[in-house]
Amino acid sequence: MSRRGWFLFILVGFLWGIPYLFIKVAVDPENGFSPAIVVCLRTAIGAAILIPFAIKQKQLIPAIRGIKYVSLYALLEMIGPWILIGTAEQKISSGLAGLLVASVPIWATIFASMRGDKSVWHHTRLIGIIVGFIGLIAVVGIESITGSADPLSIGMVLVAAIGYSYAVMMVQTALPDVSGIAINAVAMALTAIFYLPWTLIQWPEHHISMSAINAVIGLGVLSTGAAFVAFFALTAIIGVARGSLVTYLNTAFAVVLGVIILSEPLTFGIIIGLPLVLIGSYLASRKPASTQA
Repeated sequence: MSRRGWFLFILVGFLWGIPYLFIKVAVDPENGFSPAIVVCLRTAIGAAILIPFAIKQKQLIPAIRGIKYVSLYALLEMIGPWILIGTAEQKISSGLAGLLVASVPIWATIFASMRGDKSVWHHTRLIGIIVGFIGLIAVVGIESITGSADPLSIGMVLVAAIGYSYAVMMVQTALPDVSGIAINAVAMALTAIFYLPWTLIQWPEHHISMSAINAVIGLGVLSTGAAFVAFFALTAIIGVARGSLVTYLNTAFAVVLGVIILSEPLTFGIIIGLPLVLIGSYLASRKPASTQA
């Protein structure tokens, strides 16, 4: 991989590792916004950044023509998951949220098998699924039993991860010739419009801290707009399959930043589950050499 490729890889890993920290700060019940407002504002900012790129690519109209699939993608990738993660992070740490989202490759592998991908049953990928699930069970079990995290909130993030994994697969199959930037630009605009009524109704009457405001701006500009631009620039260099490995770097950033900046505890559940989930996700997402292009 070229120097530019490595730079983009690390950059995307960082940009998609910090949203859990931003969300934690932005949804603070005392000085922040409601999860719905955060989703609305971050997607409005993200759409404003991505739409000009989509227009320049001449891909905005094709994405709008595929609105049926883009709408479903928005529901499974943003409208549902981002409200679930934001709500969950009012009760669980940002690092734990990032760890649970790292299970996306495991769920994606299971969905691929349901769509006829027989390579999923290769022993390496099966071991990955098993190891990953052991890691998830360890995290959920230890965190719940010790009282370190709310079980319902953990479930919300896992549902979000499942939505992520199916959304990408679905839209790539339905709209293979439409750029990812255009699809995400339209999806973000739809998500912002969807949550606009809640934003107007729930706008807080209490004082909003500058930390919360800056967190929302960071979410929109860095983790929602710039991150997607950087990711698709990365995949143009190394391909989608290798680019997806940035998931593991995201998780490391999410856990480390949560511990260092927010002073979140590095719990026993995270210590045990993190390596198992990452190893399992890596193995599950690997295709046997004979099936790789």
